Amino acid sequence: MRARRLPGMAALVTAGVVVLTGFGTGPAAAAPTRTPVLQAATTIPTTTPAAVTAEAPRKTLRLGAKGEAVVWLQRRLAELGYQPGRADGRYGGTTLTAVWAFQKVNGIAPTSTVAARTWRALESPRAPKILVPTGRPTRAEVNLAKQIMVLYVDGQPKLITHISSGSGVAYCETAVWQGKKQRFCGSARTPTGDYKTTWRKSGWHTSYLGRLYNPIFFNGGIAFHGALSVPLYPASHGCVRMPMNVAEVLPGMLGTGVPVHVRGAFHRA
Repeated sequence: MRARRLPGMAALVTAGVVVLTGFGTGPAAAAPTRTPVLQAATTIPTTTPAAVTAEAPRKTLRLGAKGEAVVWLQRRLAELGYQPGRADGRYGGTTLTAVWAFQKVNGIAPTSTVAARTWRALESPRAPKILVPTGRPTRAEVNLAKQIMVLYVDGQPKLITHISSGSGVAYCETAVWQGKKQRFCGSARTPTGDYKTTWRKSGWHTSYLGRLYNPIFFNGGIAFHGALSVPLYPASHGCVRMPMNVAEVLPGMLGTGVPVHVRGAFHRA
């Protein structure tokens, strides 16, 4: 997904999965039957008077909603560092993934419905849990337990996004690679540890396990990248999938040689 509206793009939401049609396909995984309840974090101070003093609309919103309440939601999420896309008053897939990220940070089970609890949290939001308090002021932190990534710039969270990391399931797949039909096997893990961003590519990059949009590599063949499917559970071969609109802006915010800290473990309910 991109922050602006693209021709031929439609959002489908099924069992906690956002799929954008009109671009192509990528690797997927089976969804679990339940969505985990995520832990809370600490309170975030905010200094923008307009958003703090303005009362949230408190109108229950569901995917597909339109109107001023959606505009308020989009502007507030963007102000807090999430990436809901353009404030166009349309609650689609791009805004949904930003809602998921916000709900997870604030200890709310992620859902497409924006109701009283989410509105209250938007008025008094929490900050993402800091994983590496002694880390450099500019760094990326990947929280595998909550399935979020936070980019800190000069010590401040500038971008917070929903992600889908490695599924943890062993795989064996056949693909045509370098002109030959080959079989690739491995463990779909996103290892924890401390890394740094290395090389990147603009646009679509085709690997032997699928297509990556605007990949930024940080641990060998493991990268941050945009994907057409970024579900509410770990589903990748090991990379950190993120919504397309986030992958569109991340390269301009995350340079080369920036520390990347990966922590935690996802526990399926």
